[in-house]
Amino acid sequence: MPQDGPRQGPRPGSRRGPRQEYLDAFGEDEEDVFTGAGTPYASTRVQEPYSSETGRDSVSRTTAPAGVGGGDGGDANNRGGDAPPAGGSAAAQGLKGRAFAGIAAAAVTTVLAVVVAGQVAAGRDDDSARSQSASGRTREAVDDAARGDDRPSASASPGASAGAVTLTYAQQMSTKYALGPKLKGSGKFDAIAGVAKAPGKGRKYTYRVDVEQGLGLDGELFAQAVQKTLNDARSWAHNGARTFERIESGKADFVITLASPGTTAVWCAKSGLDTTEDNVSCDSAATERVMINAYRWAQGSVTFGDQMYAYRQMLINHEVGHRLGYGHVTCDKDGEPAPVMQQQTKFLDHDGIHCLPNAWPYPSS
Repeated sequence: MPQDGPRQGPRPGSRRGPRQEYLDAFGEDEEDVFTGAGTPYASTRVQEPYSSETGRDSVSRTTAPAGVGGGDGGDANNRGGDAPPAGGSAAAQGLKGRAFAGIAAAAVTTVLAVVVAGQVAAGRDDDSARSQSASGRTREAVDDAARGDDRPSASASPGASAGAVTLTYAQQMSTKYALGPKLKGSGKFDAIAGVAKAPGKGRKYTYRVDVEQGLGLDGELFAQAVQKTLNDARSWAHNGARTFERIESGKADFVITLASPGTTAVWCAKSGLDTTEDNVSCDSAATERVMINAYRWAQGSVTFGDQMYAYRQMLINHEVGHRLGYGHVTCDKDGEPAPVMQQQTKFLDHDGIHCLPNAWPYPSS
């Protein structure tokens, strides 16, 4: 039996057949989609040959669930019978029916697309609303988590490194610091800023604290040590005889200067003193400067060993004692504390007498 030839379009000038785009868009194997009250039904393919003799393509029709729509599942676009309607040839009617079915399918597909798009849009709106709601509740938490480790801890001190330990004044005064015995600095000084008022009512002495540039030592600690030491009751402020005030500018009675061994030697030489032999400090009486050798301040002496705190107090008291007019003396009895004006950096023992290290003019006060 011969097969059908190529599908023919409508005759020229004829308006009875479907438009070619519908025929191209909806092939013979497409399923029709129908709705009942807006609800898609399951589609069941039913083979409906228009003519057993011609062997033409079958069409599909959809059956709706029982009790819904047109009983057997037919609608306005599906006439529901097995045979083509009367009044036309089977081929023409089949072609027309398929065109109508294609148009219906296109319309239904368009409706479904609109419905689905609306649902998707609604879903997106709902998701957006939920997202915005969640964002309103959790934005701060999310931002906190994002910043995370980048934010400083509330308990962290500004500029302090993690795990850093702050030493007390006594601990700093008890610590040795690195500085070479042959260091010679720039010879340029910085005055320590600030004022420390005289605490007593005795004769007031004013002084300034200068620190040579580039030493790498704590000038503030040095200045604090001078003020605390000189105004201690065991020092030259004993019994209210004197009081000491630190200034940062203007005319001072003397300038306590922390300097490298090389610079100390230069300033001491101005007063005819040689500090190079034992690397010691001096009161350069011909100048305004009381020179504290930074090597000794940093490293101490063999005579005091690890008693750095006491040794530093002794350095200040001894050199300022010279500025106040006191000269060198030694202890007279074995086992007694050495006088603060003894050259304790150089020795404790002399003439068979053993002296004990001592930082104060009036140690028993």
